[in-house]
Amino acid sequence: MAIKNLHLTLSTFLVFLLIFAVGEARRDNTKNILIIGQASTKNKTTSSFDFIKKLQGCRKGSNKEGIQQLKTYLEKFGYLENQNQPHPHNDHFDETLESALKTYQQNYHLKPTGTLDPATISKLTAPRCGVADINNGTNHMHHVHEHGSITMSHYSFFGQQKWPNSKTHLVYGFLRNTPAVAIPPIESALQKWASVSSFSFSRGRRYVDLIIGFQWRDHNDGYPFDGPHGVLAHAFAPTDGRLHLDGDELWSIGAFPNAIDLESVALHEIGHLLGLGHSDNQDSIMYPSISAGVVKNLNDDDIQGIRALYN
Repeated sequence: MAIKNLHLTLSTFLVFLLIFAVGEARRDNTKNILIIGQASTKNKTTSSFDFIKKLQGCRKGSNKEGIQQLKTYLEKFGYLENQNQPHPHNDHFDETLESALKTYQQNYHLKPTGTLDPATISKLTAPRCGVADINNGTNHMHHVHEHGSITMSHYSFFGQQKWPNSKTHLVYGFLRNTPAVAIPPIESALQKWASVSSFSFSRGRRYVDLIIGFQWRDHNDGYPFDGPHGVLAHAFAPTDGRLHLDGDELWSIGAFPNAIDLESVALHEIGHLLGLGHSDNQDSIMYPSISAGVVKNLNDDDIQGIRALYN
């Protein structure tokens, strides 16, 4: 009888663990790793961008499986316009792709060779924000703002969209599936923006200006996530207010190998919510990509950007 009860208890416990893993976040036993949903500490290096590694050395005139996927990648982030390509969905490396790749290389301070060299492959495969670098033909990363004779800033604005001048207090809320352990890093990111801008933030339960939470794959906003280590998150320009984090990522609180720091990504995406675009300054929080095991903060470029937008 005792053995049967033990089996029943163990079975119930295992069912509880399964439900907890799918619906909540849990911490790794020894590290501040947040496992959201089906995310796992296993399979640490697989990424939807890994196909690009097989294209090293490709250039204009090349024909290789995966070039079609590269075109889709560059289209997604604004470097290619599908309607202007006569044969967009093939594996031929044409002049249009070469031009798009050169623009990408310029944005990321790489030598604009138009060739998929190791440095370019490294940038293309880095985990990144899902917001495009180029929107409606405007290259938001290739702007330099001069301040006097010394300081040059690289911030950009998210189109012409911003919060009304009268709207300096924003109420935020979280999607119901947001684990409690993930909320403090996100709230910390909000307060960091508040400390350098005219904005203030408070949490609401009913009406909110900003809604934040985790989503998976196709979540009906037109920008599906792609699993671990590809697109990390995305946010919409003012005054939409949506910020989505990929629940398939291995998130961390602080810097840990193979995991993405949640607060750093939240800082970046809140910048988009407030109206900032991507920066080509690698030290800026608004730089499009971030590596696993890295923690970033606001820097002068970000502060100058938000103050210039709401001057």
